[in-house]
Amino acid sequence: MTPLRQRFIEDMQLRNFAPTTQRSYVHYVAEFARYFHRSPEQLDLEAVRQYQLHLLDQCKLSAASVNTFTSAIQFLYLTTLEMPWNKEDFARPRVEHKLPVVPAPDEVRRLFDHIPGIKNRAALMLCFGAGLRVSEAVNVQIGHIDSPRMLLRVEHGKGAKDRYTTLSPALLEVLRTYWRIVRPAGPWLFPSWRPQRHISSGVLQRACKEAWQLAGMPKRITPHSLRHSFASCLLDNGVDTRVIQVLLGHSRIDTTARYTAVSPAKIAATASPLDQLLTGPANSTRKRRKA
Repeated sequence: MTPLRQRFIEDMQLRNFAPTTQRSYVHYVAEFARYFHRSPEQLDLEAVRQYQLHLLDQCKLSAASVNTFTSAIQFLYLTTLEMPWNKEDFARPRVEHKLPVVPAPDEVRRLFDHIPGIKNRAALMLCFGAGLRVSEAVNVQIGHIDSPRMLLRVEHGKGAKDRYTTLSPALLEVLRTYWRIVRPAGPWLFPSWRPQRHISSGVLQRACKEAWQLAGMPKRITPHSLRHSFASCLLDNGVDTRVIQVLLGHSRIDTTARYTAVSPAKIAATASPLDQLLTGPANSTRKRRKA
């Protein structure tokens, strides 16, 4: 490992970057250096610009992926190498904001009927029942379940933050049934076949994809879609947005608003001005005159 890479990783560790973020940043910076066959210390902002265009035009990466590279290289230059540049010097392609896929409760129930394996089924039901990210679900320990207070402790969530989320009676019964059947050894609720390890996020991603394909549903459902559906169902039930923000572990309320603003039930229940125009008092009087 080069001294620059070691310092780069240490800088990320000091700022509590998630392990997945660290691996992603190291990958993007390494590919950047490999493309030019030079150390990033010997490259400049023009090289960053050329590589961004390469990622967009030749590699056909999405704007979001290019922005991940930009965040990685920006952190390297501004924090690790302490270059006299500004954040504004790193151009970012505009990301199209698409509405997230929010499966309806009936679709979620249909998906659960096709999930292979009791462990996968319990873990994905946890994603939906408590609004967890898939990385948070696999990281749950048995000691995190607080059944007397009906709470679930989420440790080392996104941004290395801990929080509590709701533990419903139905979800608690699902987890208890799973525990009685599997009897997981060790601290993890969903242990891996490897000693002292939990299952990986990829295991649940694949199980969810397989269930979606077996169910034959046109709408693609992922573990993160279940988290979207959790937020949407809470909004439909009248739960305050700031409560949903805490349950999801969002630092900013506008992030939560993006999740919940697409609630199909809320949109469908919104009255159109045309309804009032065609069914209002003035229209009724006009109908009586014609009669």
